[in-house]
Amino acid sequence: MINTTIFYPIAILAILIVGISKSGFGAGLGVLAVPLMSLVIAPPQAAAILLPLLCIMDIFTVWHYRKSWDSKNLKILLPAALVGILIGTEFFRYLSEAHIRILIGVLAIGFVFNYFIKHTEKNRKASIPRGVFWGSIAGFTSFGVHAGGPPVNIYLLPQQMEKSLFVGTTAVFFTIVNYVKLVPYAYLGQLNTGNLSTSLLLSPVAPLGVWLGIKLHRKVNEKLFYNLCYIFLFFTGIKLLYDGFVRM
Repeated sequence: MINTTIFYPIAILAILIVGISKSGFGAGLGVLAVPLMSLVIAPPQAAAILLPLLCIMDIFTVWHYRKSWDSKNLKILLPAALVGILIGTEFFRYLSEAHIRILIGVLAIGFVFNYFIKHTEKNRKASIPRGVFWGSIAGFTSFGVHAGGPPVNIYLLPQQMEKSLFVGTTAVFFTIVNYVKLVPYAYLGQLNTGNLSTSLLLSPVAPLGVWLGIKLHRKVNEKLFYNLCYIFLFFTGIKLLYDGFVRM
């Protein structure tokens, strides 16, 4: 039974953070949503309630960035992500949420340190081996805890795309990924009447978060944008590590 007095303020905050991340920075802050909501409900229920809301946000985000996305990267990332989702579906009952969070947290933090200390990850180009690896990881972690952002960022950020192209590419990627995830979530009984009713009640907040993200995106210059992306990715990694060790 959900304690509505506590749940809805936390859920609204989580949805706003996801919307801003999706449409403004694409920096993986959306992974904070499940941990935030898990303070008051079980993580699988939090993930199930969030998925329809993510799909609503995706419609608005993709519409705004419909002319800004990189087809080459998407052709590499998406097939790999679908494989990752399939693996996640097959191993759903055996997944350790804590271990997934720790793995992604370590990768995210290490990647950010490498960028700020050595600057060896700048100006890379699209790569099939790297894209397949990180795309499959993104599909797997996105299925389990909606934490696909950090792996995708680890692959895309070094390419130093124009900021709208970067956000648009992540927007198209996660739109397809999230709508595909509806099938296994329904198959596994995650999208039950109770969870869908809660999603419906929270749905008006979804476009508001996207709108806020777009406004912020327009006001941030290119260099600051990428520095913020890396900083957000770093703190996301810290949060994932913390949550992972707490849940072990």
